[in-house]
Amino acid sequence: MQKEILGYKCRKCGHVQYPYRTRCRKCGETVFEGNDIVFDTVPLPRDGKLLTYTDLYALPPEFEVVKLTLGIIELEGGQRVTGQLRVDKPQLGMKLHAEVEVVRKDAYSKNWGFVFYPA
Repeated sequence: MQKEILGYKCRKCGHVQYPYRTRCRKCGETVFEGNDIVFDTVPLPRDGKLLTYTDLYALPPEFEVVKLTLGIIELEGGQRVTGQLRVDKPQLGMKLHAEVEVVRKDAYSKNWGFVFYPA
């Protein structure tokens, strides 16, 4: 079964945002106006382009790697997400494809997130 990262689609205007916020960034609809549910969950697109990236060293031991490259990717739907890059030589604007994988684990839990590969 393929795992998904979910975005939040406003029932009023259809705008998809990520991560979760209590107010729609586009129309301002909010969960505080008496509405029980104002967002539906939808899978985020997996393809996008690299906007910026950075290399991290000195990581906590649960990452089990010496160096980690993180990037901000603009997905095809316009959402911007942060994810790990598995790219030898990242270039701004390059096309990437995401998989949902374990990005960190400790003795009792696994954390899942986007890991981006060249498209």
